[in-house]
Amino acid sequence: MTTRARAERATDTPGDASPFALGLLMRRAHDRAASALVEALRPQGLELRHFAVMIALNARGPLSQSALVQYTGSDKASMVRVVDDLERAGIVERKPVPGDRRTHAVEMTESGLEVFDRAHIAAVPIAERLTSHLGPGEGARLLDLLHRFTYPDGD
Repeated sequence: MTTRARAERATDTPGDASPFALGLLMRRAHDRAASALVEALRPQGLELRHFAVMIALNARGPLSQSALVQYTGSDKASMVRVVDDLERAGIVERKPVPGDRRTHAVEMTESGLEVFDRAHIAAVPIAERLTSHLGPGEGARLLDLLHRFTYPDGD
């Protein structure tokens, strides 16, 4: 075993230059950002899984539960519980799909859109706090890099 191989071993600490560093750092960044999102959503009575469905409905309009499963990467049983939670809270409603008695479309209500907007307002200072230790323009640069990393084909 060479000294070089030892130096490239993952440490999951600042300065880690191993081939695992990018993934490890992104996992830690995700954990930090997700905790901040939870903080913004909690006062609205939402969890990240609820918000993922709201994002999908806002972006795509009414969707079947199976389409929501695909869009969010969730599983069918979990999606039923999430939609039930959101429906009980008046955030979404299920509506029959014309011509298909077995399928219902999940649609955000006006009240749901208001909750969605309130969550965004609550997230502004939290998002600013997440990048407050970065230099001028670095938060925007990080966001740009993450967009390009996540969507390499501009999707």
